[in-house]
Amino acid sequence: MSGEREEPIRAGLNLAITFAALVVCLAALHVASHAGHWSIVAGAAVVFALFNNTLFSLLHEAVHGIYAPDPRLNRIAGIMLAAMFPTSFTMQKIAHLGHHRRNRTDEEMYDYYLPTQSRWVKWYWLLCLLSGAYWSIIPLAALTFLLLPGVFSTGWFQKGPARWWGFVPFVRDIAAHPWRPIWLELLFTAAFQAALWMALDLNFIGWIACYWAFGLVWSAMQYVNHAWTERDVLNGAWNLRTSDVMRLIFLNYTLHLAHHQNPSVPWPYLPAHIDPRPHRPTFWKIYFSLWMGPRPAPPGPGPKPLDDVPVS
Repeated sequence: MSGEREEPIRAGLNLAITFAALVVCLAALHVASHAGHWSIVAGAAVVFALFNNTLFSLLHEAVHGIYAPDPRLNRIAGIMLAAMFPTSFTMQKIAHLGHHRRNRTDEEMYDYYLPTQSRWVKWYWLLCLLSGAYWSIIPLAALTFLLLPGVFSTGWFQKGPARWWGFVPFVRDIAAHPWRPIWLELLFTAAFQAALWMALDLNFIGWIACYWAFGLVWSAMQYVNHAWTERDVLNGAWNLRTSDVMRLIFLNYTLHLAHHQNPSVPWPYLPAHIDPRPHRPTFWKIYFSLWMGPRPAPPGPGPKPLDDVPVS
């Protein structure tokens, strides 16, 4: 796999962006919970949706160990950033590195359906992505793990909720990991969210408006980056065309093909790894095409998962 890192990790820059984006997100949560008119709630939710995605992009850096060169700082930042999602850093790391192993394989493909798969189930999964429900599944799964840490290992959960949502490989990877570190991180996340509610005097309307707006953007982004690309584990992603402002807010997350080809390259350097020759669609072109529903998979076998990417 490509991705030998020569570029330095910009830990100072990442810390500064983390602080600034966190302040903006906390302010948006407070405003949404105390606004006197729905338009102010909506405006605060849009701001939160954008800048909590900045924090997620930094969580993504931490997952790959490129938030900070010090592994301890990288992990501490990852745990804190995961609490804003809200989820566990270790759960996110296992799931995301599993995604790098399985991208565009039969186990991870939401835009196409195989002859053995139901088109309507794939429609359901796409609607989960496009409605923001894909995001909500992750905090709900985290809460389930916090309350019942052994449930991910059960056949009932893997054959039931995990299968309904298309998350079986991710759940199996998480179940294979020692449960205690994940549980402790989720306990921190729960305490962190509770502290936000008390310190900012949040209410449910303000909180859910902000987080569902974030979920809408985040859920769409996760699959717009991959939809209709070639069925190749490394090359099955887009370098989407977006405005410079949005590209900076998302910390080059939309340059996803460059990331998959070079997963150890920090976000500031991804533009240098773009091949200008392939077609680069816009975010909105791919996004709206997903509302037309899943398509039959291209003929031929899909790629096999990579075996040289760790799962934790």
